[in-house]
Amino acid sequence: MKPKTKGITAAVVGTALGAGGLAFVAMPASADDKPALPQVSAEDLVQSVVKAKPGAFDGTVKVSNDLGLPAVGNAVPGAQALNMDSAHIFSDGAGKSRLAVTQGASQETVVHDGTTVWDYSSKNNTATKVTIPADVAKQKGAGSEKTADPLAASTELLAKVRESSTVSVDGTATVAGRPAYELVLTPKPTERTLLREIRVAVDSQTRMPLRMSVLSNGTSTPALEVAFSEIEFTQQPADLFAFTPPKGAKVQEKTATIDQQDKDRAEQAKQDVKVVGDGWDTVVTGKVPADLLNAAPKQQSGREGRGNADPKALLERFAKKVNGAWGSGYLVTTKVGSAVLTDDGRFAAGAVPEQVLYEALGQK
Repeated sequence: MKPKTKGITAAVVGTALGAGGLAFVAMPASADDKPALPQVSAEDLVQSVVKAKPGAFDGTVKVSNDLGLPAVGNAVPGAQALNMDSAHIFSDGAGKSRLAVTQGASQETVVHDGTTVWDYSSKNNTATKVTIPADVAKQKGAGSEKTADPLAASTELLAKVRESSTVSVDGTATVAGRPAYELVLTPKPTERTLLREIRVAVDSQTRMPLRMSVLSNGTSTPALEVAFSEIEFTQQPADLFAFTPPKGAKVQEKTATIDQQDKDRAEQAKQDVKVVGDGWDTVVTGKVPADLLNAAPKQQSGREGRGNADPKALLERFAKKVNGAWGSGYLVTTKVGSAVLTDDGRFAAGAVPEQVLYEALGQK
């Protein structure tokens, strides 16, 4: 593959809304050829996507979003991923991966060989080497195939919404030079959601999603797009998953551990989180730990695009102050979802109008 002379490939990007976290992935449509393919039922196509194991591949990623998110810069972890110029992904199909993300003149490289993760930034010529002990990898899921598969989130999304959707196959398309089926999921009339439909272009051979588009109500173009304009399913050279820092790079070495405080928070979050509804109008509710809500800003470190800011200051700057029978708090809205964080630390988030969030907050 020659990224400089060929198009841009795509993978999955998640975007978080508020404390609850809403993940959506999308890939752009294109006016490509419509190849002749054997007929397949919508249900069989969905099942094959959920069960697919694409194996080794490499590709380049481009993200384009029209979500209507506030310009938070590096203040929110992951926000910069939506504004990256491109990313090149390599996977051996068995847990090893290499990701190179380009933003402007700088590039960040993350290499995962199963037991070690290297994170290098060309912007400041720094590298972090994290060794992952076997017991930590088992608990955190490090080295799993999902780490290397950038489209794992799309198959999970299909599995969650298909029961509350009208599912159809809307012809075929050529995506990244490969023949694909166009799978369309539309919410049933009873679903109260901001989303109009999800379109997925599925590779006819590997059943890997090559393109996915999330469209919101009242719009004719995708709210978020990520696309494979080129992809090759082939064995990858072993040296791609080894990393040697450039000369003069400042290297920091760490050993991954299970932080007891983080573990306790995760366990408490499981107990506090409640799912209201199902399908497209699912709302996740819960409570943010007081120490996180009142956390002081921290200096940026490590991977580019990560940052920490005063949570309350961010809310006052980018969110709308709201109140109701459920209490008072801050509302964040985008074209594909909304989230509320109350003054006493409760949250509700979903791909739904704000009224549905308020109803969920009012449930005991």
